[in-house]
Amino acid sequence: MDRRGMLFAIGAAAVSASALPGISQEMPHHHMGGAKHQALIDAASNCSSAADICVGHCVEMLAGGDKTLAACAASSREVEVVCSGLRALAAQDSAHLASYAKVAAEVCKSCEAECRKHSQHPVCKSCGDACAACAIECGKVA
Repeated sequence: MDRRGMLFAIGAAAVSASALPGISQEMPHHHMGGAKHQALIDAASNCSSAADICVGHCVEMLAGGDKTLAACAASSREVEVVCSGLRALAAQDSAHLASYAKVAAEVCKSCEAECRKHSQHPVCKSCGDACAACAIECGKVA
């Protein structure tokens, strides 16, 4: 690219950049889903994160020979997957959110019950608490 071409490109970029703030102010802002279901999105995110941490803890314990956390690892993994989907459906205000939230609440309650068996482990207790909170938020939508 020669000097003239480079100057033209820089000028075009500057004009485009200066026009963007005006365009964004003129465009209507439509907030779909996210704000409407923010509490559910937050609960699902917290639950998924807590479950992820719980799975990691359970795997460490299993690797050390403690097989008592096998069911906890399995239920936490289910919650991790289900809550990731729940978060995505809530964010887009999916037409399937209510029916999915019913299933998610069941999965969360099941995981909560399993994690409560191991509440001596702070990670399992946190996961159980997050599952309980998410199940409550699911119930508000389902």
